[in-house]
Amino acid sequence: MSELGLGLMSGTSLDGVDAALVRIDGPHSIHLEGWHTHPYDAGERDAVLDVIAQGSVRDLAMLHRQLGKKFVRAARALLDGLDLPAGELSFIASHGQTVWHEPGRVSLQLACPATIAEGLGVQVVSDFRSRDVAAGGQGAPLVTIADAMLFGDPDHGRALLNIGGMANVTWVPRRGELTGVMAFDTGPGVAVIDAVARRTEPGTRFDDGGRRAAAGAASVPVVEELLTDRFFATAPPKSTGREAFGDAYAARLIDLVTSRDPAATGDDCVATALELTARSIRMQLDQWLPKGTDRDLVVSGGGARNPTLLARLGDLLSDWTLRSFDDEFFDGDAKEAAAFAYLGWRALHGLAGNVPNATGAVGPRVLGSVTPA
Repeated sequence: MSELGLGLMSGTSLDGVDAALVRIDGPHSIHLEGWHTHPYDAGERDAVLDVIAQGSVRDLAMLHRQLGKKFVRAARALLDGLDLPAGELSFIASHGQTVWHEPGRVSLQLACPATIAEGLGVQVVSDFRSRDVAAGGQGAPLVTIADAMLFGDPDHGRALLNIGGMANVTWVPRRGELTGVMAFDTGPGVAVIDAVARRTEPGTRFDDGGRRAAAGAASVPVVEELLTDRFFATAPPKSTGREAFGDAYAARLIDLVTSRDPAATGDDCVATALELTARSIRMQLDQWLPKGTDRDLVVSGGGARNPTLLARLGDLLSDWTLRSFDDEFFDGDAKEAAAFAYLGWRALHGLAGNVPNATGAVGPRVLGSVTPA
């Protein structure tokens, strides 16, 4: 039986709340009906960053409620644009906004599910990561199950690279098969690039179109030094977040670049951050994916909209066939929200949402808690 679900999430890039309406016909069938990004304004983005950096318990509680209201507005904007009453939905799946991710110990997402259920009159599945962590996993990556069941190639192996605030990759031997699937975070995606861009040009949110990176010259010695971080040498399963690759890391990168070359420009620092992202992706694919894998790579996420980053990845991954998720499936900006809608559907049908090989959990678990309509 076909079901309509709405997925809501905000990633580590802090662009805004993504809402994706999907029709699900079974464990191997998903169709995107529409999607919308409800952007954060500067105050909302700063509020999240401030809570991550130095928030009190009261700040955390208030943000939880405020984000719940923001998620309701994002859902309503999408539904109104499609002229669809909320009552037509079978469920809402809300990933929320990650404010703390400490692999293997805790992963905390905010956006009050009761506020969402009350505001829209629809049951909400939320808190997807906690059960995997309780079962000994890292609580990430969780999009792996959607990659394996929905987006792998039916005939050969495929890697799916998502470049959000952090970057992560899933290896799928065949669509619909979980044996041999692996996934892990490769390190920073656009979060460090964005943070460096903001620090070197106050008032900007990110390097629009990759123009500043293209105008700058990367400091290769700094990139090589940063690539000695123990995260990159750690074998999967592994995940990371802004706690490791956030504003403090961006400040360190800028200090390293300018101490080596006092004449270095802000654009040089942005170029260095981009080179770090590109090289870390290449290094991690080489180091951890199974040897002799098919060289088919599908790319999605905000980083896929940065032509300078894509061009550099094309140079470094010349032995791979790079494909856009947009061309293969649907708009890649909707992918993660759609994937969490799929996770919500699996939870409501009693199906496991984690892939233990990817997260390190002791076994498959049904993920998420349900807040009734």
